[in-house]
Amino acid sequence: MKVYDQNLTGAASAGSARTQELQKAGKGDSSRSSGAGSSGGDRVELSGALGTLARAMASSASSRAGKVQALAGQYQSGLYQSDPAATSRGMVADALASAMR
Repeated sequence: MKVYDQNLTGAASAGSARTQELQKAGKGDSSRSSGAGSSGGDRVELSGALGTLARAMASSASSRAGKVQALAGQYQSGLYQSDPAATSRGMVADALASAMR
């Protein structure tokens, strides 16, 4: 990326100059944010956190799918017995929680 805007001043021009320096040196990496490096710039790494989050979500989804399938089987066979008191407690708790937000 080369920027030829004569109106750039201050930090914006310094950042674009640094980007140009990195590209000229062959050190530019499109997977990292520009301006980040060993010079104390800001840096964000999400790969580790995203991997952990993805695994947790996949585990939760498969666990939930198994529960839903088991409940569907119980319902279809006529064996499903709901607990009206637990259902109402859950509904009230959910309504109170959303009112507090």
